[in-house]
Amino acid sequence: MLRKFSRLFVIKNRFEASAIIYALALGSAERGHIYLSQYPGFGGKLLFLASCLAVFMAGAKIMDAMKYEREARAQLLPAKADPEL
Repeated sequence: MLRKFSRLFVIKNRFEASAIIYALALGSAERGHIYLSQYPGFGGKLLFLASCLAVFMAGAKIMDAMKYEREARAQLLPAKADPEL
């Protein structure tokens, strides 16, 4: 039962990864907006940029991990025999 529950928190495909990245980006943009109001001027803009760049880097890492997991699964599965041979 615990294993079934833990599978809810595993990213299984690119759509789920994109949804998570989108949610992170919304939170980052909101946090950046707060930074702009708390720190007017260059400091607020710099903090806004830093929060957005953090999401871009995390999104790239999530997408790369999806690619590596797919390649690892492909190597573990036996190759299908070619019916023409």
